[in-house]
Amino acid sequence: MIKNWFSGYRSVDLNALLAESSHRPWPLPEGKWQYYQEWNEVLFFHWKVPAALLKPLIPAGLELDLFENEAWISLVPFTMEKISPAGLPPVAFISDFHEINLRTYVVTEGKPGVYFLNIEGQKHLSVWIAKQLSGLPYEKATMQRSKNTYLSSNVIKGFNLDIEFEVKVFLQSKSKLDLWLSERYCLYLNQGQKLYRYEIHHLEWQIAEMELKKNTINYQINGLRFTDLAPDLIRYSPGVKVLAWGRQEIKR
Repeated sequence: MIKNWFSGYRSVDLNALLAESSHRPWPLPEGKWQYYQEWNEVLFFHWKVPAALLKPLIPAGLELDLFENEAWISLVPFTMEKISPAGLPPVAFISDFHEINLRTYVVTEGKPGVYFLNIEGQKHLSVWIAKQLSGLPYEKATMQRSKNTYLSSNVIKGFNLDIEFEVKVFLQSKSKLDLWLSERYCLYLNQGQKLYRYEIHHLEWQIAEMELKKNTINYQINGLRFTDLAPDLIRYSPGVKVLAWGRQEIKR
């Protein structure tokens, strides 16, 4: 199994991935990347939300990033695959798992990125390892998915997702909003008294329209219930291959 996964990992042309960077808003980070991972079969549910509801959730040192003076939150279910440190092969029972994150958009030092309000993963061991290595607030949820369905339940928080969808046409030209929501090349972590940035790199997202056949999204954050709000924008992507660098502390 490990040999097979290692072969698949090495089949990715990392030099070509690094060479394509003209779409990035700033140059590639210095130094060697530390982790490889794939974010596959990605669903995007985007909502415009009052900035006043989000500001109390944003740590000192970060500012809400706004699109045309409006704040956004996104729920992103996907499948993580082949995550592994540089030079080591991924091991499927750890590296492959379904994940859902609830994120908003922030900026500091001229680098717009994402800030996770909630992260759920499918496997106990994968969630524990991801939390220990990254510091991100991973927690366990029960998840299942098929080609056109995604089902998740977080009993502790009362969150659940039950959707059926159909992928439609791919966008030949992305809107400014689509680019603003998807083309983010760093994420931020608030841990204790410290603030960190993780830089990442991938090719530009392929984005398609998506139609929901069944839509139960039961999440809430700071009094905002997404059960009661239809998404303002929904999208699908087959995914991206991602390189991630080690975290850097940001002085507040």
